[in-house]
Amino acid sequence: MSDALNYLLKARPETLGHYFAFLKDTGKYLDPKTRNLISVITKVHAQTDRGFRQYLGRALREGCSPMEVLDALLMAFPALGLTKIIWAVDIILDMKLPGFAPEALTQATAAPTPVAAAAAPAAGEWRDVMASRDLPDGEVTRTECQGRGLFVYRDKKSYQVYDSHCPHQGTDIPELALKATTLTCPKHHWQFDAKSGDCIKKGKTPLKQLESKVVKGRLLAFW
Repeated sequence: MSDALNYLLKARPETLGHYFAFLKDTGKYLDPKTRNLISVITKVHAQTDRGFRQYLGRALREGCSPMEVLDALLMAFPALGLTKIIWAVDIILDMKLPGFAPEALTQATAAPTPVAAAAAPAAGEWRDVMASRDLPDGEVTRTECQGRGLFVYRDKKSYQVYDSHCPHQGTDIPELALKATTLTCPKHHWQFDAKSGDCIKKGKTPLKQLESKVVKGRLLAFW
């Protein structure tokens, strides 16, 4: 919120109060994802950097996927124009959100259906995730490896690696959903303890843990 708007709220609270009440009421019949995507578009139209970052974060926390955000931007092309869309994408790239990485988007569009995935033969390989020294002790880190989102918890020389997708309906849990060592799925608010992978709220199914090991200072995961 700008200094000018803060000033007006203090100087004329009765006037601005009606305005904010109006804004709140206008979106009461929209689901949170749609409401926040519309707010994202308005911030792009006004080219408000801080506002765009704020509402993009809200949209992702409410369960919007990166592809849905990009679709919203492209669908608004007649109103925004290419210049403003490029402005928004430049900010997204500057924010370094893992879900927007090209390889992650490719995996999301090519993901097999549950039936196909169940029928696929069990196969995998060891994949190089990152340098183990780059993982802070006692913390959870979200990263991407070959298009797959991962959460890694480090406890001294022990590493727990989890798939970033919620076991409920496969929603990809973003980095913004992480608070300390607790992950909250933005779609139905299932919560997980990243130290153990256990579901601690709403559901019962734990995160999918991947086999991992450290070899010559590199954390490897198998899938």
